[in-house]
Amino acid sequence: QVQLVESGGGLVQAGGSLRLSCEASGTIVSIRDMGWYRQAPGKRRESVARITSSGSTNYALPVRGRFAISRENAKNTVYLQMNSLKPEDTAVYYCNAWPPVNSKWGQGTQVTVSS
Repeated sequence: QVQLVESGGGLVQAGGSLRLSCEASGTIVSIRDMGWYRQAPGKRRESVARITSSGSTNYALPVRGRFAISRENAKNTVYLQMNSLKPEDTAVYYCNAWPPVNSKWGQGTQVTVSS
């Protein structure tokens, strides 16, 4: 059973950076399109970034140019580099397949950006 564990969140000031990691217990990272998602308080979960099995990337408009998704297949790990963070980026961040598999949501990692 593949599990996804997110880490790397924290409290950062606006304009700062964080790097999130998502480690999979199986080989899902190398064979599936993967994505990062986030859920802010009182809002629905939304997609943030996607990386295909061939390495192509796509980003939601609010994070385009600031966030970068990458993948290290040998480590079954997906990363999200977040730069120029804004208070509106505050949310719990999750990784999952793309499209997401309901049974694979992990605990997520909290990102809080102070103004």
